[in-house]
Amino acid sequence: MNSSDWGAFGVNLAAAAATALTVFLATFTVAVRRGLHRIVDIVWGTAFAAVAVVTWLLSAGHGDDGRRLLVAAATVLWGLRLAAHIARRSRGHGEDPRYTALLDRAPGNRTLYALRTVYLGQAALVWLISLPVQAASYSSAPLDTLAYCGLALWVAGLAFEAVGDHQLARFKAKPANRGRIMDEGLWAWTRHPNYFGDSLVWWGLYLLACPEWQPAFAVLVSPVLMTLLLTVGSGKRLLEKHMSGRPGYASYTARTSGFLPLPPRRTARGTPESTK
Repeated sequence: MNSSDWGAFGVNLAAAAATALTVFLATFTVAVRRGLHRIVDIVWGTAFAAVAVVTWLLSAGHGDDGRRLLVAAATVLWGLRLAAHIARRSRGHGEDPRYTALLDRAPGNRTLYALRTVYLGQAALVWLISLPVQAASYSSAPLDTLAYCGLALWVAGLAFEAVGDHQLARFKAKPANRGRIMDEGLWAWTRHPNYFGDSLVWWGLYLLACPEWQPAFAVLVSPVLMTLLLTVGSGKRLLEKHMSGRPGYASYTARTSGFLPLPPRRTARGTPESTK
């Protein structure tokens, strides 16, 4: 990026922050009126899509058009697919136990506590994690081998995530599987194919921002942070804590990789388990 591109990129950083904040404040208003904070999970992917669209519009005349379009389209497709999946999965359900437990620990006003810890926190994360999307849009370098490697990684991640979600939904839709754990298909190779796919998606988007070393170094925090959130943050760790007390879950974890897809270990399958 030249000096004018860096200046425009700075403006984009502010616009992206404002976009994420607007999305989550609007969601907060709706959630409070409905008394249902779980709708923020649907907005997570939508917020990334909104930031990508704003960035694509603001970066016109600065970055390479092919790279701009590719990174915007990839982010929007990933974000809207995730939002639609979570919306379908949440239909007809009440409040998520995670948010109930969180608000039960509120030291003061529950609504303000939710605003600070859930909505403003997620807005900040969307801004920070979306840095590769923003930086790639201001790179004047045409698409190269590294960019196509990033695209391949993104495709693999999206496919892994979407296939895993579809397999789980199909499994849970069968009455015969009620009370059983999902340990078929991708779920036999990793306990979290959706989280693993998410991680690949963001490492792929990161590679799209790497034609110059300065932005590549500056936005490395994005895929690292997303991977940490999925593995030791609010993703894998919380889900496995919730599942740990269910009968037979220990045998599933004993034979199935926790994150990276690996061949199932040869152990006794144990008793039927509760579904995820």
